[in-house]
Amino acid sequence: MPICSGGESSQAAKWYVYMILCSDDSLYTGITTDIERRFQQHAEGRGAKYFRGRHPLQVVYREEGHSRSSASRRELQIKALNRAEKVLLTVRC
Repeated sequence: MPICSGGESSQAAKWYVYMILCSDDSLYTGITTDIERRFQQHAEGRGAKYFRGRHPLQVVYREEGHSRSSASRRELQIKALNRAEKVLLTVRC
């Protein structure tokens, strides 16, 4: 799984942008300060409503080094990509 840098270097840069491959072969994009905890929440049904009716399989992409603000902006950029572009992100930075 590629781990890319968000470019922030301050102490506030502890946010991640991530993509999860789902049981219906879709890609979910989100932000968090703890990817393992957030994945577990999704798996237990305590995360996003998106996972009602589908299950998270694995984290396939993450970017580290974001502030809350830059992570939110990057999440929106990734969500605007088509599936092919998202898949390309999962194989390289």
